[in-house]
Amino acid sequence: MAGDFVDHVILHVKAGDGGHGCASVHREKFKPLGGPDGGNGGRGGNVVLEVDANTATLLAFHRRPHQRAGNGKQGMGSNRDGANGEDVLLQVPSGTVVKDADTGEVLVDLVGNGTRYVIAQGGHGGLGNAALASPKRKAPGFALLGEAGEARDVVLELKTVADVALVGFPNAGKSSLIAALSSARPKIADYPFTTLVPNLGVVTAGDVVYTMADVPGLIPGASEGRGLGHEFLRHVERCSTIVHVLDCATFEPGRDPLSDFETIEAELKAYGELHDRPRLAVLNKIDVPDARDLAELVRSSLEDKGVRVFEISAASHEGLRELSFAVAEMVAAARAATPVEEPTRLVIRPKQLGDTGFSVRRVGDNVFQVTGEKPQRWIKQTDFANDEAVGYLADRLNRLGIEEALAAAGAVAGAEVVIGSMEDGYVFDWQPTLNAEVRPGPRGTDNRFS
Repeated sequence: MAGDFVDHVILHVKAGDGGHGCASVHREKFKPLGGPDGGNGGRGGNVVLEVDANTATLLAFHRRPHQRAGNGKQGMGSNRDGANGEDVLLQVPSGTVVKDADTGEVLVDLVGNGTRYVIAQGGHGGLGNAALASPKRKAPGFALLGEAGEARDVVLELKTVADVALVGFPNAGKSSLIAALSSARPKIADYPFTTLVPNLGVVTAGDVVYTMADVPGLIPGASEGRGLGHEFLRHVERCSTIVHVLDCATFEPGRDPLSDFETIEAELKAYGELHDRPRLAVLNKIDVPDARDLAELVRSSLEDKGVRVFEISAASHEGLRELSFAVAEMVAAARAATPVEEPTRLVIRPKQLGDTGFSVRRVGDNVFQVTGEKPQRWIKQTDFANDEAVGYLADRLNRLGIEEALAAAGAVAGAEVVIGSMEDGYVFDWQPTLNAEVRPGPRGTDNRFS
């Protein structure tokens, strides 16, 4: 039923958090110093979108807009790693466009059965103390915390994937035409806006098989969002061929096939250069005597615009065979002119960190900000209640070269250094040896670790 078709949703997704690493010492009779044996935490589950040929609507996400993957489990003793969190696989129709809800940026255009995209990545599991052991720290008494999974809001928009789009005013006979040409059985009635969702039909004409979309009726101002304009027009974007269905039996004042054609053409052009697609015009309802006379009257005017014209009756099926083969010819030509696409391959690129993986800048009087993927990740992996873990963090930051970079930027002993954002980053009082007192949280709080 029409009310079950949804082609626009906002989806709130949260990937799973990584499990914490385990700090454990192997204990066995007669072996009091068995060494560290804490396992790593499991990876958090991903949230994955996958194109499914049997899915035709975004209804499932309209009903359940919040989707969350499973968290990784904590590592255990005896070198047992925690289990990975379960991925969440969300099935979407082919033709689904994914946008960032905050910026409107198009993240991916999902076309083709089986195409996948990881919309939110699970957090890495923390290392256990067995993995952290080194000649310097033979028996670490700490482990790393798991990382939080990504959380984001995205917009899913469905654009119908079809070869041919039937466009025209409400009640022009598009639903009747697609029903007559294919096995589709859309809702048909004698009043405007019967069709509130796109209907798809498969048409066979000789050796050519193509899909036809019955796009809901357009009205003047649709390209500016009037009525349901934007919702309707985006279903035309993927079609290679446009068929104008013109009502020759309308009794509406101020309307006739020529003015209807020009109005729809203007809306297609205003929406985004859709007027450049190959098209033809169909003069429908010629089973009505007055309509046949009107069709013969306006045909030459349409042909003067360079448009092929067919007089048909969706009710009596007159002219449908010629129309179906003409459309098949146009579809075949469009397919031949389109280069063969390589299979979709989606690669999530790592963030560009630069040569050192961080940057340092002065933001105030003896106040400096450090940003970068590595130091910000390391901060989040650190258990600040464990002094040994804090010392390990200091060593990592030192090896990365932050101490030298701070000195080069003009920092002196006692400088306030913020790692991350200035609003909620982690702050430490820097000393040249990097034996700093670190405190998490917003700048200005007074909860330093001693």
